[in-house]
Amino acid sequence: MKMRTARSTPLFASLLFVCACVPPSHVMRPQAPPALRYSTEPLALETRGAGTELPQRVALGERLDRAWWELFRSGALNDVVQRALEHNPTIAEAAHTLAQAEELALARAGTRSPQVGVTGGVGRQKLGVQLVGDVPQVPFTYFAVGPTVSYSLDYAGRNASAIEQQYALADFRRHQLQAAWLAVSGHAVTEALKIASARMQIAAVESLLGQDRENLRLVREAFAAGAVSRLDVVSAESQLAADTALAPPLRQELAVATHALTLLLGQAPAMQTLPEFDLTQIALPQRLPVSLPSELAHARPDILSAEAELHAAAAALGVARANLYPRIDLSAAFSFQSTTLGSLFGGGGNGWSVVGGVVAPLLDGGTLRAEQRAAADAVLASEARYRQVVLTAFSQVADALHALEHDGEALDALGHAERAARETLELTRTSYREGNTGVLQVLDAQRRYQQARLAQLRARAQRYLDTSQLFLALGGNGPAGPVSSPVSVSAAPPPASATSAGVPTAPPNR
Repeated sequence: MKMRTARSTPLFASLLFVCACVPPSHVMRPQAPPALRYSTEPLALETRGAGTELPQRVALGERLDRAWWELFRSGALNDVVQRALEHNPTIAEAAHTLAQAEELALARAGTRSPQVGVTGGVGRQKLGVQLVGDVPQVPFTYFAVGPTVSYSLDYAGRNASAIEQQYALADFRRHQLQAAWLAVSGHAVTEALKIASARMQIAAVESLLGQDRENLRLVREAFAAGAVSRLDVVSAESQLAADTALAPPLRQELAVATHALTLLLGQAPAMQTLPEFDLTQIALPQRLPVSLPSELAHARPDILSAEAELHAAAAALGVARANLYPRIDLSAAFSFQSTTLGSLFGGGGNGWSVVGGVVAPLLDGGTLRAEQRAAADAVLASEARYRQVVLTAFSQVADALHALEHDGEALDALGHAERAARETLELTRTSYREGNTGVLQVLDAQRRYQQARLAQLRARAQRYLDTSQLFLALGGNGPAGPVSSPVSVSAAPPPASATSAGVPTAPPNR
């Protein structure tokens, strides 16, 4: 026994030396590109309003403290977003995918503990003469049952890195769920605003058609009295036909937006149960909380997903590095053995074994080194992808801010144009009734007013849409997860080594 211990000492010393030489896996948490503002141009802290609308003010450095769609102060809008979050199939799919990833992480985390099992067997055997000599042998039946224990020494960090990778992938799925929640809420608000905008434009077109019919009636009466020519009647009829053609495209936009919103609610178009959205009953948010660029990287789900992917790639690199070192497996077994089932647990039939095994790579044709280099390249690719996602987020916020500024300017100009066109139309109609102006001048003035009115309505709706796009570009805000999620999405805590790659696992509710 002493001889065996003395011989094993160099082996264990060598293993300790190898353990000390294993390089740690370390990748610093990615840093967002340094930026103190979203654009080189001065940020307009206040955008101009138009008409009776109040101006919008940007509160730089603030974050949303409520569900972002509630800033529109519309009960109908709040209700439809809640329904979408509860019943949308995309959110359900993302929630189940997250649950799967969490279970896989828990399954991988179980490899840290010794694996305990039980084995049992029954068989019939006859020993050969080469083993027992010339003693006559007869076949015999044997029974065996007992526990087994196995454990893999993770001195190189192979299991720890694999566990860390699974938790990073679970984080990725968690942020994908948040991204689905944000996308569904954003699409629901967008489609609701499109419905309200289409209804408002259809109402404006119907009002214009009423004016066209009244003009046609007056021109026909004047023609019957001999006061105007047939050309005036034809011109009035042509104007009515042209304006009538404006309604079908708007109704098609209304139908498409309605069907899209119904789909978000997890319903078929024939099952739609939507409220009557009215843009005049949806308040335009006047105070716009805008987080700083340094905070944006910790708010948007797509950025957090890219960070989790980088974390997973770094952990995979740790696995590839650990594969270059020997693998040490320990196992032990104890069993009750007997040739008769009745005496299986009796004394004298006990057996046991303790086994230690080492598997070390020697010649593999360069496979393990190539896999390590490939994993390192994957880390660099993930880091570049992360930077691109962050830069794209900055660009989207800058676009939305400038869009709101330009929306205010456009509404201001279109408001003046609409008022001027309306006054011109009223004066032209008065002049026509007094016989000083022909019907063609009236129709031209009405056409100009129609164009100015519809342009103003579209610009007003676009201002609502750009406001919602700003909130989405900032990452939104609201419940930590989808309302009434079909599965539990609570994540188990990561193992103690889950930050060995230097990229901390993001908390479940960022």
